[in-house]
Amino acid sequence: MPLNIPNLLTWLRILLIPLFLVIFYVPDNWLGPGQKNLTAAVVFAVAAITDWLDGYLARSLNQTSAFGAFLDPVADKLMVAAALIVLVGAGRVLPFIAVIIIGREIAISALREWMAKLGRSRSVAVSFLGKVKTTCQMAAILLLLYHDRLLGVSAQALGTLLIYLAALLTLWSMGYYMRRALPGILGREEPLD
Repeated sequence: MPLNIPNLLTWLRILLIPLFLVIFYVPDNWLGPGQKNLTAAVVFAVAAITDWLDGYLARSLNQTSAFGAFLDPVADKLMVAAALIVLVGAGRVLPFIAVIIIGREIAISALREWMAKLGRSRSVAVSFLGKVKTTCQMAAILLLLYHDRLLGVSAQALGTLLIYLAALLTLWSMGYYMRRALPGILGREEPLD
């Protein structure tokens, strides 16, 4: 495992998950509900920033590695899954939305691994649609964690709208990746466009 700045940022993101969970479940006399919401949102925002930053630094410093390419999406999926589970428990996200998002992440990760074994990983490389989905999903989770009013707008209402949009984009991007992988599944040479 190469010990470089991008990989250290990815490990930091993984280490933030237990902290994130502890914040949400400490007694109310330690942190009040509003303080828990704000602190959890800040921790999630730091994790989201490190997600962007580690990829940027890996490319700009030429510190990409196979280990980093493996660990980065794992860290992302763990953080998103932890946040969604907490939000379902708090009654801020409907369980079926969490199942759609987490289920898609597991399915696409498995698909990417299988396509890599077939030598066709490029056919299921991250797309612009996937990036839009991730941005929408991260913004929604951040707003749902914050939960209070933000600039006169209900963060819960806006976050709920965005998480529904993220769920739709999740299904759409899953269909896109499945369609791109179909030729490999069927043993054909070219992806369907």
